[in-house]
Amino acid sequence: MHRRYRPGDYETWKYIAPIQKASWGRKTFEYGTWGGKIRSEFEPKSGEIVATEHWCSSGFANTDLDLQLKKHGIHQLIIIGLIAHTCVEATVRFAAELGYEVTMVKDATADYSAKEMHAALDVNIPNYASAIVNTEEIVASISAL
Repeated sequence: MHRRYRPGDYETWKYIAPIQKASWGRKTFEYGTWGGKIRSEFEPKSGEIVATEHWCSSGFANTDLDLQLKKHGIHQLIIIGLIAHTCVEATVRFAAELGYEVTMVKDATADYSAKEMHAALDVNIPNYASAIVNTEEIVASISAL
């Protein structure tokens, strides 16, 4: 999950990436607001593992996601989410760098425009993901296990 802004998060930073500055200015993911809440049906249940929030784009950078996955023997990842050309792509790339086998679910991913979706799903992510599938294919694959 993206870092949910709390007062004091960026105020003393010497350098803030443009994407972080924009998020901070708009309070896109402000803790406790609509953009910073987990929908009730997706709230983690007691005992479920939740990786620490990421600060910029990759779900791996400056989080404990890699540690949590390795502790549980997980080496195959199914990636979905927002935004395809930033957070999703950065997470897929980082996962590949760390040696994970990545499957990307293209119709469970979104972006701001078709142009950005194309750049992520058709140009960049195929260099890092072992497979790019749709939801029907991934559900069938998981159901067959």
